[in-house]
Amino acid sequence: MTEISFYLTVALYGAATLLYLSCLVRATPCQAITARRVLVIGFLAHCLAVIHRFIAAGHLPITNMHESLSFFALSIVGIYLYFETRYKVSTLGSFVVPFALLIISGAGLLPTTIKPLNPALQSAWIYSHTILAFGAYAFFTISCAVAVLFLIQSHFLKKKNLGNLFLKLPSLDILDEIGYRCLAFGFPMLTVAIITGAIWASRAWGSYWSWDPKESWSLITWFIYAALLHGRLTTGWRGKRAAILTVIGFLIMLFTFIGVNLWLPGLHSYT
Repeated sequence: MTEISFYLTVALYGAATLLYLSCLVRATPCQAITARRVLVIGFLAHCLAVIHRFIAAGHLPITNMHESLSFFALSIVGIYLYFETRYKVSTLGSFVVPFALLIISGAGLLPTTIKPLNPALQSAWIYSHTILAFGAYAFFTISCAVAVLFLIQSHFLKKKNLGNLFLKLPSLDILDEIGYRCLAFGFPMLTVAIITGAIWASRAWGSYWSWDPKESWSLITWFIYAALLHGRLTTGWRGKRAAILTVIGFLIMLFTFIGVNLWLPGLHSYT
């Protein structure tokens, strides 16, 4: 049942991707509604797949790369659906949903074997730490998509080439507000995730901070988003530079999440 739900999710996310991309070419209210409905059904199938795996494993399914990528995609889609509902920005899905499809497709190519949980990970802290971290990562993913859209819209305005694509994309004001909301939610979640992770590490390994590669890169990610949020709140920092830093922050976050786990040996590496 888990595999059926998982591959049904991949198929539905694929269909939703095509529908959202078509909105960039010929956007109609009916088309946007259809795309959203397919994505919602895919999200529900994804929730079912995660619940089934949770029951089968007996713990939160985030302990290997297959599970982590799947949970990451689930978080992205769930938070994106909130923003689409709140701001009516279906064209944002043309940039977010394909990425979620890419992530879950990658998860489908990885081993799905359920292994016993490492004794060090058998703690209630796994829920608070990991759910907050994945939530923060999802908000930062959407903020990156918003930053890319912001750069595209700014380019159109600078060139005074207001074509059909410009008219279909959200306005700079809406993009700016969504980007701020992503920072306002994502940064505190990342902060608390790092704090709870330190507490968990102390109980599991006897040290709050060991400069493990994942810890070090998480701190780098934290500083980048702290600088973004600080600039936003104190100097009203917006525009092209902020958008570029948002994209850089996302790339570093992605390396922290995937690259460190795969390529840099440490306590957080997947084996």
